[in-house]
Amino acid sequence: MDLSTIFKAYDVRGKVGAELNPKSVRDIGYAFGQWLPDAGVVAVGRDMRPDSAELAEAMIAGLRAAGRDVWDIGEVTSDMIYFTVGHFNLAGGAMITASHNPGEYNGIKFCQTGARPVGIESGLAEIRDVVVSGITEDKSGAPSGDYHEKDVIEAWIQHVLGFIDADALKPLKVVVDAGNGMAGKIFPEIEPYVPLDVTEMYFELDGTFPNHVANPIEPENLVDIIARVKQEKADLGIAFDGDGDRAVLIDENGEVLSGTTLTALLAEYFLRANKGETVLYNATCGWVVPETIEASGGKAVRTKVGHSFIKAEMRTHNAIFAGESSGHYYFRDNFMADSGLIAAMIALAVISESDQPVSALANMYRKYHQIPETNFVVEDKDGIIAKLAEGFQGEKQDMLDGLTVYTDTAWFNVRPSNTEPILRLNAEGKQQDSLDQLVAKVTSVIQP
Repeated sequence: MDLSTIFKAYDVRGKVGAELNPKSVRDIGYAFGQWLPDAGVVAVGRDMRPDSAELAEAMIAGLRAAGRDVWDIGEVTSDMIYFTVGHFNLAGGAMITASHNPGEYNGIKFCQTGARPVGIESGLAEIRDVVVSGITEDKSGAPSGDYHEKDVIEAWIQHVLGFIDADALKPLKVVVDAGNGMAGKIFPEIEPYVPLDVTEMYFELDGTFPNHVANPIEPENLVDIIARVKQEKADLGIAFDGDGDRAVLIDENGEVLSGTTLTALLAEYFLRANKGETVLYNATCGWVVPETIEASGGKAVRTKVGHSFIKAEMRTHNAIFAGESSGHYYFRDNFMADSGLIAAMIALAVISESDQPVSALANMYRKYHQIPETNFVVEDKDGIIAKLAEGFQGEKQDMLDGLTVYTDTAWFNVRPSNTEPILRLNAEGKQQDSLDQLVAKVTSVIQP
């Protein structure tokens, strides 16, 4: 079996049994333990999928065989593995999760010292090559690394609370949809510290996702929470993805706050007390983000999509905050790592302070018209991008991440998937009709 295909741009993802099984994960753990450049402990966490515990055991076995001492931090959200590695100054971490993917999948997210990401360009390719070429593990003796179970939940909750003044929060009525994912375990841990009236949805840990796929970016997965927000007459809703590192907010009218909207809101929050700081935003965020950053006295820097790129750029620019349209939000004081819970808590603090309904607060940033990210299945991704570049050659363009074209009234970005024959389209316009016209023209090139 060719295991090289499960090594993606940012992590490992594959089907359980055929691609990810105790043997392959042990080999990956051994290679990861050998590759890590710093000496010291490696943390291993896992999500709630039916096979995650077995795969975590295999990862731990491989790491210990490589001579690594291991902290088993149990069932956690992905942002907790980053925190654990950064806060306790560990050599690295591995999180067994496939995030929002369906239940037949699983995966592994990696980081190294300082919670730095391990992606295909920062070590994962080397780990892949070792695994594919054959493992040289000596299995004749007992594992040489020590094993310890470690509970990091209280330390994590105190870290999250450090971003806000919990006493200043108002008793907001909040509906939280954990999607049967890891937020269902961790969100109740913070509830005793905040004066919120929480309605819990799908908090039962179940990696088969019996209610809906735990991907809050897809509108069909928000139908239940939108209905519940209206039914409860709640102030807002918060939906998390499967491994809890992404959060999407819904206002009291059931309207979703896009990643662009929440990035702008959080950027303005950080820049209030930190004029002159740098804030990053990815290539598919809307116009309001750089406008808000600059109007708030900050420096706006546009980056490629993806956590490994953004975390590297945050360190280069010493950025205080970064946001992605996909619902990932990164914080300098969180070891440059992303966290859904930290983003949600800061948003609750801003809402409490504003004395406005969430819709009114969000409308300050809903200045332009956007389409949801749209995927097109195509075989010749590069060829289509070249055709689009030629078709819009009279307009301003850049190739920071895929192709972005700017007209006087709208823009679009088309970027290829790293792993599938898919082009992803994002677009925004000053008026709905100009946006519709641009999208129609782009679509006619992608699917003539």
